[in-house]
Amino acid sequence: MPLSAPARVHRLSWMAMTPLSVAYRGILAARSAWWKRFALTPQLPTVSVGNLTTGGNGKTPFTLFLAARLRQRGLRVGIVSRGYGGRASRSPSLVSDGQSIAMKPQEAGDEPVMMAKSFDGPVAVAHRRIGAINLLATNALAEAVVLDDGFQHVRLRRDFDLLLINRCVGLGNGWLLPAGPLREPRGAIQRADALVLVESFGAANDSIDFSASDIIRGKPVLRARVQPSSLTYSENGNWHEAPLILDGRQVAAVSGIANSVGFHTMITALGANVVRTLDYPDHYDYGVSDWKNIHAAAQQAEMVITTEKDLVKLERLATPEVPLYALRLKVTMEAQDESQLLSLVMERISGARRARELRAFRVQGGNRQWH
Repeated sequence: MPLSAPARVHRLSWMAMTPLSVAYRGILAARSAWWKRFALTPQLPTVSVGNLTTGGNGKTPFTLFLAARLRQRGLRVGIVSRGYGGRASRSPSLVSDGQSIAMKPQEAGDEPVMMAKSFDGPVAVAHRRIGAINLLATNALAEAVVLDDGFQHVRLRRDFDLLLINRCVGLGNGWLLPAGPLREPRGAIQRADALVLVESFGAANDSIDFSASDIIRGKPVLRARVQPSSLTYSENGNWHEAPLILDGRQVAAVSGIANSVGFHTMITALGANVVRTLDYPDHYDYGVSDWKNIHAAAQQAEMVITTEKDLVKLERLATPEVPLYALRLKVTMEAQDESQLLSLVMERISGARRARELRAFRVQGGNRQWH
């Protein structure tokens, strides 16, 4: 059966991209080999949350979920991020000490400030994330760290690697960027200590077959769900929650994320009628002219819905006549999966702390007494 015109265009585009994917694989291999030789160990036990594919995997909500759960278990945990798009992330900087936020999105990046708005522990950023981790250690602000989007950061040794895989996307067509969605070859799964299959609210979550032992090699496979929990709105710079009542409402959807399809799907699944969409590039820094466009779109709707990552940048531009809300996402897990995850992570953190204490003891000359 002959391919349709759009299918032929898609196939030709994919074929044009495959040589670039092959070149990208070679670059990744060389980079990984280099940094494995010079990888550094941070001062604090570090748990990484990451993925293999681009966009829409729930990394940041899961980072918040895991950090909050660990704090509930009595562990003083901080969050560390690269601070993508922030001007100050070249040097280690403290976004929040858990009480007050010291940096703006333009300085720290949108995701770190967003996390600081929702997290009662410290948040730090740095391009070389080991600097941010050591900053938290030096100031005695944390005894362990959850690293947001750290799976590809091979220059930093982690104590536990958690790999998220979106059940709807899976591993895509199996090709690396730009011919496919993979940031690394699928063999990188072997670096993970546990896998989490993430189900997105409203999406067609296909089952993923991990029966092939060469892919997971007996690693724990857990399940989680990312779903809207409430609407967030800003009032004098402070965030508040409102009930999630969108059924039948006319909505303008505004987002600056890697893939807005999942965001639109969630809003529609909640019963809203999306009458306008304004999609901007990922980590977009909104200006006055952008707000004018949003204001115009709002005239056709009852309310504007955005993401929390976008709200941290839009709240300074917002005007009272435009009802602006962000969709707050939360992660849920079955009790058995959550218990297993936290046990695995806590056990690894405890072992890492003992190892660091022993190493410090030896460095200080205690090894003479030890023997």
